[in-house]
Amino acid sequence: MSVAIENFVKTIYQYKAHNGLNTKPSTIAKKLNISSAAATDMAKKLAIKGLLDYEKYQELKLTQSGNTMALKVIRKHRLWEALLFKLLDLSLHEIHREAELLEHETSDFLADKIHEYLGFPDYDPHGDPIPNSKGELPKVKDVITLGEAEVGDYKIARLHSSDKEFFDFCSVNGITNGAQIQVEKQFESMGMTQVKINDTVVVLNKQFTFLIQLIHAK
Repeated sequence: MSVAIENFVKTIYQYKAHNGLNTKPSTIAKKLNISSAAATDMAKKLAIKGLLDYEKYQELKLTQSGNTMALKVIRKHRLWEALLFKLLDLSLHEIHREAELLEHETSDFLADKIHEYLGFPDYDPHGDPIPNSKGELPKVKDVITLGEAEVGDYKIARLHSSDKEFFDFCSVNGITNGAQIQVEKQFESMGMTQVKINDTVVVLNKQFTFLIQLIHAK
């Protein structure tokens, strides 16, 4: 399949599964930086191929075949992120950028070898689950967003973004996947959260805190 097709089905899957956004052609078009007409044409072609269901003015829904394709692409992406992070010590933004290119040039055989080399991890460096070779996702951690967390001790389980400035800020302030974090206060009316990381107090806005997912510290 072409890069355009793989990106199209991957975006539908991600929007439906994670972002809670609608999957109408116009929405997918904005994400992929293409026209709404081009997205509609692509949707019609993929419907003929059996990868999605298309109805005029309705959200796009992946078929089982489309869902399997999306998970294969996501598997390769997250495996490359894990490998690049381990071998080259690239930033979380850099591994995402490079994996976007490499995911389309990777065979299933190579993906399996990378997974084996890494010791069969369940999660990538961002904390995102890595599908196995059958397209099955590992059990997702029971997480909450930082913006929803009550006062207490937590561990960062996922950094859900691809924005460079987000990861630059995280790096400067010690906000990394697996780091211990203490939620000190929620300023609900202001949409701000005060946290302590490595004995440093940081105040984060609501938009930022909902990109960070936590699990309770043991």
